[in-house]
Amino acid sequence: MRAVNIYMEANPNPNSMKFVVNFMLLQDGVSFDYPNVEAAADSPLAQELFKIEGVERVFYMSNFITVTKQADLEWIELQEAVKAVIKPYLENDKPLILQELDKDPLFDENDTEVVKQIKGILDEYIRPAVEQDGGAIGFASFQDGVVKVSLQGSCSGCPSSTVTLKAGIENLLKRMLPNDVTEVVAEGV
Repeated sequence: MRAVNIYMEANPNPNSMKFVVNFMLLQDGVSFDYPNVEAAADSPLAQELFKIEGVERVFYMSNFITVTKQADLEWIELQEAVKAVIKPYLENDKPLILQELDKDPLFDENDTEVVKQIKGILDEYIRPAVEQDGGAIGFASFQDGVVKVSLQGSCSGCPSSTVTLKAGIENLLKRMLPNDVTEVVAEGV
């Protein structure tokens, strides 16, 4: 059996909690966001977590699993049940996901130079801060000065995500790419 230590970290979204483990679950920059049990068809662990009453979303990245709960429940009611699913699953070294990754999800050799710069800024400056809060940011598209991103994990539905998006991400991209970026918007929020 694998030794698994789990600790919890709160984040700006009061309905999400990071369950951090003592080893990497996924390679750097890779994440999986399951907004419901149907989306979790390729993840047996997420399917198990969704069986816990009150679990609304499951997100994997780096060395943590972010679980989002229903707003009318308190974490004290769920945290032990969530840990009781994660710990034995990981101790038995079961697969987190049932699919294979064949390339870096962030970079594409067909990207334009501006898109490469945007993705580089997101990866170097934004991703670590968002990841620390239990979420992830993904590049969706860039057209006519507008950068579209997807917010995942604890960032999805977080009360402070709009502030992060406009005051943080948009300001940084406009400052670093003033001739190219005019606005940043989030998809599916």
